Amino acid sequence: MELFFDLVFVFTITQLTSVLRAEPTLMVGLQVLLMLAIIFWMYGGYVWLTNAVSAEHASRRLVLLAGMAGFFIVALTVPDAFDGGGLAFGLAYAVVIAVHIGLFSRASRVRSLLGVLRVGRFNVLIAVAVVVGGAFGGPVQLVVWSLVVLLAWLVVARLTPGSFDIGAAHFVERHGLVVIVAIGESVVALGLGLGDLPLGPGLIAVALLGLALSACLWWTYFGGDDERAERSLLAASPERRSIMAIQSYGYAHLALLLGIVSIAAAVEEAAHHPTDALGIGLAVALGGGGAPVSQRAGRLPRVPGDRYSGAKIARRGALPGNRPVGIVGGRGRPARRSVGGLPGPVRGRVAQSPVPGPALVARRSQLLGYRWRSLTRASSVVNCQST
Repeated sequence: MELFFDLVFVFTITQLTSVLRAEPTLMVGLQVLLMLAIIFWMYGGYVWLTNAVSAEHASRRLVLLAGMAGFFIVALTVPDAFDGGGLAFGLAYAVVIAVHIGLFSRASRVRSLLGVLRVGRFNVLIAVAVVVGGAFGGPVQLVVWSLVVLLAWLVVARLTPGSFDIGAAHFVERHGLVVIVAIGESVVALGLGLGDLPLGPGLIAVALLGLALSACLWWTYFGGDDERAERSLLAASPERRSIMAIQSYGYAHLALLLGIVSIAAAVEEAAHHPTDALGIGLAVALGGGGAPVSQRAGRLPRVPGDRYSGAKIARRGALPGNRPVGIVGGRGRPARRSVGGLPGPVRGRVAQSPVPGPALVARRSQLLGYRWRSLTRASSVVNCQST
């Protein structure tokens, strides 16, 4: 049932991808971001819902199907949401929120029941604002929906952590499912785009490169750190667990899905026109979309003493935008900085290096030259010298 729900949600990802591909401008990018943030806010709400309320009973499944229907209508309105379809978007979104509050009120755990009573009033306000903004359209809609995103992700998300009980295994699995389905959508888009073109060496090369890109996205996410995240959530107190959940599976996954949408839009365009150069908008989307995916691993909750995936360290350390670092070995000392985005604590003391420009590239190359096992051995000593 929950996987079925995820498939409906991923249809919204497909719609957002089509919107961005059709007009890859800064304004459309902002609109896609706002719609994704609004939609993912309630998708996350339904993950928390099914984490607390079992959907095994037929009556609850029917109610959940009503929420899925609301999500489906929201997805259908996405292409015209900022072009006269905002009211339909808002009304369908209000149905999603109403079903969420109604079904969450059946939670048997007192903490979760009190949590939804606390969050519910904010979600009602969000639903009203989305409807009002959609009804006005134009600049008013853009401003109101921007305020909705700020309210949801910067105010409500910070007020409510600690209010819910989180089942770690279910929570990690649900987010993993939606990510793998979203990545799979990019593979489907690639296949559909190439399907009508004559097969040849160039087409095969494009197909393999697109598949390799999707495989890299999958490998980056499912490199073993999701298991560490589950252990970390299990080890945390109930209050701390929900805070970790919103930070690691709320903020980080919102950026991650935006990255997947950006990459999928560029890949879909490349699939339909494999011999043409991408426009500047889609080229930026393709290049920048990988950053949230690669940085997501650094946002995962971790147990102190857990060792990070060395392969992922190497992959992420090579990406631009990571901090320049030098490593000085030390036993049992908490990290003050991060290695290529590696969160502390780790078994080593990491000091920030001020080396800029080309020297930074040399520094990272030197860092990556060491075997990754040296990063996870408490007895190793790695010295990165300035060039």
